[in-house]
Amino acid sequence: MSIKKTLAASVSMLAVLAVSAPAFAQADLDALYEAAKAEGQLTTIALPHSWCNYGGVIEGFKAKYPGITVNELNPDAGSADELEAVRANIGNTGPQAPDVLDIGLAFGPQAKDEGLLQAYKVSTWDEIPDDAKDAEGFWYGDYYGVLAFGINKDIITGDNPASWADLMKDEFANSVALAGDPRTANNAIMSVYAAGLSTGADAATAAQAGLDYFKALNDKGNFVPVDAEAAAIAQGTTPIAINWDYNLLAARDNLNGNPPIDVVVPSDGVVAGVYVQAISAHAPHPNAAKLWMEYLYSDEGQLGWLAGYCHPIRFSAMAEAGVLPDDLMAKLPAAENYAKAVFPSIEEQNANKTTITTGWDTTVGASVQ
Repeated sequence: MSIKKTLAASVSMLAVLAVSAPAFAQADLDALYEAAKAEGQLTTIALPHSWCNYGGVIEGFKAKYPGITVNELNPDAGSADELEAVRANIGNTGPQAPDVLDIGLAFGPQAKDEGLLQAYKVSTWDEIPDDAKDAEGFWYGDYYGVLAFGINKDIITGDNPASWADLMKDEFANSVALAGDPRTANNAIMSVYAAGLSTGADAATAAQAGLDYFKALNDKGNFVPVDAEAAAIAQGTTPIAINWDYNLLAARDNLNGNPPIDVVVPSDGVVAGVYVQAISAHAPHPNAAKLWMEYLYSDEGQLGWLAGYCHPIRFSAMAEAGVLPDDLMAKLPAAENYAKAVFPSIEEQNANKTTITTGWDTTVGASVQ
C-alpha cells in the first residue's frame, strides 16, 4: 500500500504537497529539511533526557539536521499536561507552543477526537503494527516497555519483592512509590491497572481493583505519595519505585552503583505500554515536526531508543532485516517474566484511564507530589 507523505513544496512559502511512495527519496527528505531549517526551531515537551535515551536522540537529531534549534518544554510533564499545553497555546506561535507530543496510547484517540492533532505518515509507516497506530495517521506508536520495580538496595537490604502481592509485606513499610501522579501521568495510570490485574481481576475490572489495591497499600503504610523520579530513588525517599523498565534501567546505569539499584519485572500483573508520537494541529513549526518524525522512525532514531532500553515500535521489522546491533541487544535484561506481558487495547486503556483518574482521590486519597 502506498504511503502519503508530506514535504515542502518551497522554502519561502512553506507549502506542503502529498507524495505517494513507499519511502522518501533523498531529494524529498532534503526538501523537507530545507523547509524545517526555514522555520528554524522544533519545540518538544515532556522528553526527559534519561527517558528512553531521549537525550541521545535529541542530540542525534541536532547533529543530523544542523540549523534547527530544539526548544525543550517541561521535561517532567505527563501526557495530560502535554495535551493541556496544546490547548493553552492555540493561536500562539511563540516558544511555549509544542510542535510534537509523546503521549500514552490512551491519550492518542482523545487528542485526535478533540482536534488537537494533525495527520502525518512517516516513510516507514508500513513497519508500524496496525494495532499501534491510527489508520489516518493522527498518532503512531513509537516504543514500548513493561512496568517493573526499581529497588534501592542500600535501603531494601533483604529479598526483593518479586510480585505485586509482595509489596504489601511488612518489610516494605513506607517504601513503595509511583513514578508520577495517577490522575495525569500515563505510567502511573498503567501501574494502577497492572496492580489490579495482579489481583486476578480481568481487563474490565482491573482499574477499580488497582485503586482498591493502592488504597490497601496506602492504609497499610507501605505507599509513599512522592513522585519516584531518579533523584528520589537515589535519596532513599522512594526505596521501591514502580516505573517502566527502561526508565529504571537507565536510572540504574546513571547512578552507577550509588546507590545500587535492582530492576525486577514482577511475576504477576506484567503490563506492557506503548507510547505514541503525534504532531500538534497547531504546531508553529510543522515541517520541523515532520522532519523530527522522519528521524524518530528511521533506523537511526529507533536504535537511539533501543540504546535507552526501550523496544522501538519497528523492533520486529528491524530484527528481520538484521539491523539490531548485538551490543545493544546484549544490554536488554533477559527476564522470563517479559513473556507474560499483556498489551491492553486502546478501548481498555481509555476505560481504565477514566476510572483511575476520576477515582484516585475518592478511593486512595493520597496526592502524589
